[in-house]
Amino acid sequence: QVRLVESGGGLVQAGDSLTLSCAVSGGTFRNIAMAWFRQAPGKEREFVAAISWSGRSTNYAASAKGRFTISRDNAENTMYLQMTGLKPEDTADYFCAMGRSGAAISSLSPYDYWGQGTQVTVSS
Repeated sequence: QVRLVESGGGLVQAGDSLTLSCAVSGGTFRNIAMAWFRQAPGKEREFVAAISWSGRSTNYAASAKGRFTISRDNAENTMYLQMTGLKPEDTADYFCAMGRSGAAISSLSPYDYWGQGTQVTVSS
């Protein structure tokens, strides 16, 4: 059984940095692309970033480009999202997701497994 557990969320001020983690168990983490999504209150879930199985390829939403960095440690079955220059509009629940293949990192790629989310709140 595949399980994804996010951690690292919290309340920060605008301009601060935060690193989210996604620990994966029960699946072939090292062979599969992973992604981060977020959902703000009253809004639809949106793609944030994705990373290929090797970590060599990444894809970012325009809102994340230049401020967020996605990475992974296949030895630890963990994925990360380093967020810098946080803005109030980054406030959302952040979810990690596991894809179906190793290289598909599009925002439209299918993601079969999801974590429960970690809340990030950025105050102005």
